[in-house]
Amino acid sequence: MAEAAASWLAERIRAALAARGCCRLALSGGRTPWAMLARLAALDLAWEQVEVFQVDERIAPYGSETRNLTRLEAILGRVGVRLRAMGVESPDLAAACGRYARDLPARFDVVHLGLGADGHTASLVPGDPVVEECEQLVALSGPYQGERRMTLTRPALARGETILWLVSGEEKRPALARLLAGDQGIPAGLVRGGEQLVLADRAAAGPGPSGG
Repeated sequence: MAEAAASWLAERIRAALAARGCCRLALSGGRTPWAMLARLAALDLAWEQVEVFQVDERIAPYGSETRNLTRLEAILGRVGVRLRAMGVESPDLAAACGRYARDLPARFDVVHLGLGADGHTASLVPGDPVVEECEQLVALSGPYQGERRMTLTRPALARGETILWLVSGEEKRPALARLLAGDQGIPAGLVRGGEQLVLADRAAAGPGPSGG
C-alpha cells in the first residue's frame, strides 16, 4: 500500500509542477502514512516547489514525539519541502487557527486522510461539535485520547482536488465499509472534495471474492 501510494502521489506532484510550477499537499498524521512518505522522500522530485500543510496536529510542545510535525520534519524536512506547521504552541490557539486558515491555498492538489476505527478522520471525531463546523476552515477539537487538536474542517478538506485515503489494519474494516458506502453517520463519510481515491491494505479491505 505504501509503495502504491508513494508512486501515485509522485505522479500527482509531477503533474502539478508541470502545470503550475508548484504543488500543495495537505498531509495527515496517525500511524499509517509514514512508510508512504519515506518512500516518497527517496524519489527525485523538485521538492523545493512542494508545499506541505498539516491536516491536524496535537496541542503539544515543539519536538514532542506525539506531534505529527516531528515526524514530518524528520522525513520531508531533509529533502527541502516547505512545511507549513500549525501554530499549536501559540498562547492564543483561536487566533492561531485564524492565521493558519488565512494561509491555506484556495485549492490543494492532494489532501491525504486516514481513517479511524471509530470513523474519524483528520481530528473530526464522532460526537465532537467541530465535525459540524461549516464556517471556519481551521478549528480546535475537544479532548480525544487525552489531547486536544487543531484540525482542518470539512470546508477546508473539500478544497482538495483529490482526496487520498490510506487505510490499514483489520480494526478499520467496518469503518472502511461505511466510508465506501458513503455513510454520513461517520465523520469520514461527510468529507467532500474532488476525486477520491482509497488505498487499503488486505487487513482493512478484507478477503476478495476468492477468499484471498
